[in-house]
Amino acid sequence: MHNPLVSIVVPAHNAEATLARALDCLLDQETADWEAIIVDDASTDRTPAIIAGYVEHDARFRTLSSCAYSAAGARNSGISIARGQWLMFLDADDWVDASFLAKMLAALKTAPDAVAAYCGSRRVMPDGELAPSSISTEVASQPFETFARRCAVRTHALLVDRKTIVELGGFDVSLRTCEDWDLWQRLARMGKRWVMVDEPLAFYRVGPNSLSGNSTQMLVDAEIVIARGFSPDPRVEHPASAHANGAIDANGRTAAEALAWFALWNAASDCGCGARPINPRFLRALPAARKRAREIAKVVFDGIMAGSLSVPAQLAARWDRFGDSITELIIELGKVWNDPAAGRRVQYHLEQMLLDSDDLAAPRRLARTLGIRVDARNPISIELPDGIDQIYAYLMMDGRIGARVQFGALGKVTRLHWIELASQSGVADKSNLSAAEAPLSMAGHPSDPDSHFGKLARLAAEAQELVRSSAEPAEPLAALRRKPAADHETDRTSFWNRRFATEDPWNYRSPYEQEKYERQLEILPAGSIGRALELACAEGHFTRQLAPRVGHLTATDISSVAVERARARCSDQPNVDFGVLDFSAETLPGEMDLIVCSEVLYYLDDLAELRRIAKKFVEALAPGGSLISAHAFVLRDNVERTGFDWNTFGAQAISQTLAATEGLVLEQSIQTELYRIDRFRRLSSGDVATEPVIDHVPIRAPIGIGVARNIVWGGARALRRDVARSERRQCLPVLMYHGVSDDGPAALARFRLTPAAFEGQMKWLRANGFHAITSEQLEWFIANRQLFAGRPVLITFDDGFQNFANHAWPILRANDLTAEVFLVTDLVGESARWDADSGSPTQLLDAGTVRRLAGEGAFFGSHLATHRAIDGLSSFDLAAELLRSRMFVERWTGRPTTAFAAPFSVTDRRLGRLAKECGYRIGFGGKHGPADLDCDPIDLPRIEIRGDRSLDDFVARIEAVLA
Repeated sequence: MHNPLVSIVVPAHNAEATLARALDCLLDQETADWEAIIVDDASTDRTPAIIAGYVEHDARFRTLSSCAYSAAGARNSGISIARGQWLMFLDADDWVDASFLAKMLAALKTAPDAVAAYCGSRRVMPDGELAPSSISTEVASQPFETFARRCAVRTHALLVDRKTIVELGGFDVSLRTCEDWDLWQRLARMGKRWVMVDEPLAFYRVGPNSLSGNSTQMLVDAEIVIARGFSPDPRVEHPASAHANGAIDANGRTAAEALAWFALWNAASDCGCGARPINPRFLRALPAARKRAREIAKVVFDGIMAGSLSVPAQLAARWDRFGDSITELIIELGKVWNDPAAGRRVQYHLEQMLLDSDDLAAPRRLARTLGIRVDARNPISIELPDGIDQIYAYLMMDGRIGARVQFGALGKVTRLHWIELASQSGVADKSNLSAAEAPLSMAGHPSDPDSHFGKLARLAAEAQELVRSSAEPAEPLAALRRKPAADHETDRTSFWNRRFATEDPWNYRSPYEQEKYERQLEILPAGSIGRALELACAEGHFTRQLAPRVGHLTATDISSVAVERARARCSDQPNVDFGVLDFSAETLPGEMDLIVCSEVLYYLDDLAELRRIAKKFVEALAPGGSLISAHAFVLRDNVERTGFDWNTFGAQAISQTLAATEGLVLEQSIQTELYRIDRFRRLSSGDVATEPVIDHVPIRAPIGIGVARNIVWGGARALRRDVARSERRQCLPVLMYHGVSDDGPAALARFRLTPAAFEGQMKWLRANGFHAITSEQLEWFIANRQLFAGRPVLITFDDGFQNFANHAWPILRANDLTAEVFLVTDLVGESARWDADSGSPTQLLDAGTVRRLAGEGAFFGSHLATHRAIDGLSSFDLAAELLRSRMFVERWTGRPTTAFAAPFSVTDRRLGRLAKECGYRIGFGGKHGPADLDCDPIDLPRIEIRGDRSLDDFVARIEAVLA
């Protein structure tokens, strides 16, 4: 006797209404090598007669009588006489696509080691409507871990190896429900391969009696199956070693959580039926994490579909049938979690899913959202029903949907409000405003206290009063730190007088400068020095130290302002004369035993002028006289070594030019990593030059920020000014950091870089020609469609930790970079209590520190007021936080605040529009990647920089943006 390739077991009990459809789908199969075993399980209707008809006309149909009174028992009876290599189980009210067997067998043929193939499925509602396709892709990669937690595949969406099913003992008849789940779990425990056919080939008919009719029993049976999945199962004689002791209980994915997910679906299904069986006992293990809210809402959504026998497009219209019980269920979840906002977050997600599937043919009033159609050409005011704080609307144009808008609403949405929404959405303009309305539109909004904008204005007034009454003093408007504009004036005297308009412009008293003075004194020639000339004496700080070492000193500078300060500083030095002298244009006094010319030759026009000046030095020196020159190394001379990023030549070029000047010879040089001090001698007749003495010495003095920010340590791979001229780009990296510290909770290591790691990243940016911009500048580029010049980077910090001031800010300043810090304003000066579950909360910046950092060039924005995720806030609370936070940041910094970053990077469709209404223009949410000119400024992406990644990873991320 021929053994067919596939045996199909069809249990049937009183199935006269649906059995023919199920059996006909087998006759339609593209593959003919099958047998169907129809098990009549004690039917009392016409089922036996229908079976007899199919058996009579096609020998592939066989029949078997059973009194199991259960699908599990009837299937086991069919298994006992099956002859095929593969088994399929088809219930009498379901069917499969005509290509089912062909495609499933083809998939199995490509995987000879597979024990099962599965496909997607669709529910079929009583009215014939099809629900969306469903398939669990994770079954193909982790079958046992999946089936340990849930029944992920429909009974008839499988082909399974018959011998293995027999070895496993078939279906467990002690289970009244979930018996298929239990068998698939045992099959998966063996560790063999499952292959997926990613198509919905199985159709599952649902009706009032198709859910087993007993959710309590389903929960009891599910608890048994899940418990088996998390422990050894003696029924499986040869489990895979990895599964012998049950599923992996890791990352909170416990048996209790698995049961909670099933209980949630069950409860939502019951709500869909109109029942209210809320038992919080099974829901306590459900995760309250923000990132799981949408997943929870999806499970609820699916449960409602099953219970209400509805497809997604029908659910919102049927809200009255189940809305109250579903809302009660979600409120109960918030109570179980002790977090009402978490429940509200699920509610918002669920209602958005419902309305995303609806055509809004009629208004849909849900628990918190009103779904409506609005005539964009002739809108009318809409009063908000009680409890509603969000509107989901289709803006209609000539009977068609022109745009969808979803926004938080605090009060009545007026006609003018709708017209502006339509205009902003591009579906209508303001030409339909009346003569009386037009001025109101230009001025903003009429002050209707019950309207959305009326209530928003009241919230703003309350926030202003709160800020005004706070103990923190207001700061005057702080000017943004800007580099001096390029000076195009050729009058050098005016240029230097402007430089000296502020006393001590180069911080001559700093330890760094004083150490440099000491080394210039060390390199003076031995013996007495009669006549000395100091060029560019500035304000006389070195003059005063040099004077006691020489017989007579002539100190000069091009700036009369500087000379007068130097004269006053050295008034007690009788051997010093002062004068105003432009050493490039004027004649130098001659027969000098010593000329000192330091930190000024960079400012000459070019090397040709330097060579001319060098000859003047030779002419001014007496034979045997010395020239002292102290200058910094500049990257322009040698980009591969540490140097200052100035647009000029530096110590290397200066020293080489002087050494090449006829009549000058280098005698001694003191060299540090940042500068060199050279002593040259004018050769006398008959002098023979000797090898110079070169001393390499460390810099011991601390380097002030004014100096440090111009240094690129270790050399540069690209110079800012070069890439600014040569590179134009459409995108830039916006970097998101949190903390910079060596210490902190291990659970938060991802959000924390060590100072050393952060310094390495900032040095890399500096060495590769990046310059920092602000969010306001980014918004300007986007608004004006202006390509970015050079290599801009926007560096942001969320939360406002004190370690930003302690570690990150000094590193940023030292690398001539700035950052934008987003503050949690209600908690400024306190600690990050939202991280308390992970360890000791990190200290936050206080208002005084914010004020100081703003004065030093840091920028600040809003991280809202309380650090609560916005998708769980009511629209009223969200608006209040946006307003309050912005106003406090403005008070502390003295600057307008236009940028925010959403806490936890969580956003929803309300945030952008409401943020704009509260005075923001720039926002950062949950999008990841570079920002470009096509981005919406109120929803910009960022690149998270993690503390558990290497410098190489950081470099790869940035270079990917440049590519």
